[in-house]
Amino acid sequence: MYTCSDLKKGLKLLIDGDPHVIVQFDFSKPGKGQALYRCKLRNMITGSLFDRTYRSGESFEPASLEERDMQYLYQDETGYVFMDQKTYEQVALSEETLGDDKYFLVDNMEVKILMYGDTGIGITLPNFVNLRVTQSDPWVKGDTAAGNNKPATVETGYTLQVPSFVEEGTLIQIDTRTGEYATRVKE
Repeated sequence: MYTCSDLKKGLKLLIDGDPHVIVQFDFSKPGKGQALYRCKLRNMITGSLFDRTYRSGESFEPASLEERDMQYLYQDETGYVFMDQKTYEQVALSEETLGDDKYFLVDNMEVKILMYGDTGIGITLPNFVNLRVTQSDPWVKGDTAAGNNKPATVETGYTLQVPSFVEEGTLIQIDTRTGEYATRVKE
């Protein structure tokens, strides 16, 4: 069990039967009375945010979360399907759960899935992913101004800004944390 003195940003708690993470934390000690712990909490299943204030002496149950190594298999009507590397058990994550991370999934990619019981509630991708450019405007001679970028679409449908020398068919590396172009990949 956690106490109020354990509260900090990033701590995962079980509140009303759902896992929550503290996204903002503030401690205040008024002149008289008990200390106050103001927390902004995010429900890890629904994504909703809310504020709660706790007084010293309260206790909290830790959320029993597990991170598993899984492999991305395919997408179907149930969502994006992943397979546990050890047990071969399959888990489907919804498009809402993945958010923009869905654009960086490549067949057979190794990822980490955050599990709450038998439900997948989050994903951790590798820092970089290699994707092929499927649509990009051609480079025009004379477009050599510094910082000259153009939009490009990769095979997963994601659109990002790339340097002007990147053409259709080029394999590029994208930083999955920021969604930005990192470098060209030699084949």
